[in-house]
Amino acid sequence: MASIVYALSTLTCIACAYLLLRSFKKNGTRLLLWSGICFVGLALNNALATIDVNTPTELMDLATVRVVVSIVSLGILIYGLTWESI
Repeated sequence: MASIVYALSTLTCIACAYLLLRSFKKNGTRLLLWSGICFVGLALNNALATIDVNTPTELMDLATVRVVVSIVSLGILIYGLTWESI
């Protein structure tokens, strides 16, 4: 059940990233770009979570990689929000 939820979360993040980046291409608003890049990273994080849930801990533990990916993704969004507020 958990893998289905993670897979649906991945698909949702991919859809959000696609819509944000498509809007950026049309409008050129840079905040859409930063948000789209963040959602690409969050989709990667959810994909890694799906893989991590479905593999035994003895074979592979992706917890550290997932935390790094999510911190970098949210850092990009915070940077973009800060940059656009100036």
